[in-house]
Amino acid sequence: MNVFAPKEIAQNYIATGVAKAQLPISKMLVLGILAGIFIAMAGVGSLVAPASIVQTNPSIARLIGGSVFPGGLAMVLLAGSELFTGNNLLIIPVLQREITLSKMLRNWLFVYIGNFAGAMLVAWLTAYGGTMSLFNNAVAANAINTAYVKSTMTFMDGIARGILCNILVCAAVWMSFSAKDSGGKFLALFMPIMLFVLNAFEHSIANMYYGPVGLFAMRNPTYAAAAESAFGLNLSNLTWGNWLWYNLVASTIGNIIGGMVIIGISYWFIFLREPKKKKA
Repeated sequence: MNVFAPKEIAQNYIATGVAKAQLPISKMLVLGILAGIFIAMAGVGSLVAPASIVQTNPSIARLIGGSVFPGGLAMVLLAGSELFTGNNLLIIPVLQREITLSKMLRNWLFVYIGNFAGAMLVAWLTAYGGTMSLFNNAVAANAINTAYVKSTMTFMDGIARGILCNILVCAAVWMSFSAKDSGGKFLALFMPIMLFVLNAFEHSIANMYYGPVGLFAMRNPTYAAAAESAFGLNLSNLTWGNWLWYNLVASTIGNIIGGMVIIGISYWFIFLREPKKKKA
């Protein structure tokens, strides 16, 4: 058999989760930074690839961006790093009593901090390193518009889209664990990740790139003018506070619900929970 069955994935994840929970904080942070960089790099590609057709054919532009983005999770899983959203599955070894709740939360905290640092680094480098000027500043306009849209949604929209996103991301991680070779892992994760980008769902770690890169780019008058001209934006609504609350906080809450509750707890219940023995 060339793949692991779902029950085998659940059983195998216990050891994976224990290893993640036992990492020293220093390694959690460094591996988290790397994952933040990898996801942000995918975010760069998803802004650059469709930049010239965002206005004329937005649906095809989103499909192109979605087809590029799975490279980020592929780097996370195959190169080795720690991603907060995927680690929402750590609820499985918690429910199996292989790790404690405090160890899961410890992992989430330091991996999240590392992810934020890595994504912010890429956002700063791409905003101030010339990447935004590609295609006559079309990439900058796309980046600023993306940040604007994410920062002006309602809090409940952010939660709902975060839930939907991490159902797909954790399903992608789960499906990748079914494969025994790197090619199979990439094929398994591709469609769920492409779908979350195509459907405009909200991934908190990707948003650690999309929000800041737009906010950094907006500080350049040329980039801001390109965005205002292309999309008719009122950039006074694009602020760090709006992005943090309406997008990052909301999508993080949604991601935890989608990944931990809907995928993690469900699969633990289906494949690992032992039924209570009836008393004689």
